[in-house]
Amino acid sequence: MTLTERRRAAGPTANAMDRFIDGIELAAAAFIGIVAVDIFVSVVLRYLFSTSIPDSYDFGRLLLGILIFWGIAATSYRGGHITVDLIWAAASPRGKRAIDIFATLVLLFVVTVQTAMLFDKVRTTRTDHVLTFDLHLPTWPFFAVAWAGDVSAVILIAVRTWRLIFHPEKLNPDPIAKALE
Repeated sequence: MTLTERRRAAGPTANAMDRFIDGIELAAAAFIGIVAVDIFVSVVLRYLFSTSIPDSYDFGRLLLGILIFWGIAATSYRGGHITVDLIWAAASPRGKRAIDIFATLVLLFVVTVQTAMLFDKVRTTRTDHVLTFDLHLPTWPFFAVAWAGDVSAVILIAVRTWRLIFHPEKLNPDPIAKALE
């Protein structure tokens, strides 16, 4: 189900938080496209023209970091990450909900600590004036964009936790995605 189809299906009940969640997913998808274009252009230039984009390696590395953190944000709310659910499958509906709430709270704690550590990395990278190799561009803005993805993950995990506890009906899985499992 596409983003537009989900909005139509949700109708006027789609609130600002649902639009924010969709925006995070769209940003993660955009970063996938940017990384793919960077890799494609780099390979074409290297093999067909024996040249390269200045700082191609640095840009690729930094963009991949951004992609990872925005990907964490996108998968954290939907629960689209890899899970092992042997105990969950055997649990009662009440037990499943308790396991989901506990697991989401642990995830919220871990990603919150990770976000604090990544902010420290942004700060120290800026303070130390770390630059790219060829163009001598500062790298801290790339780290800051990655950090924004991590902040988005914390927000989305907090929303997921809130909805798991108080509005579990708002977390109905996408029937198409469930059929693919």
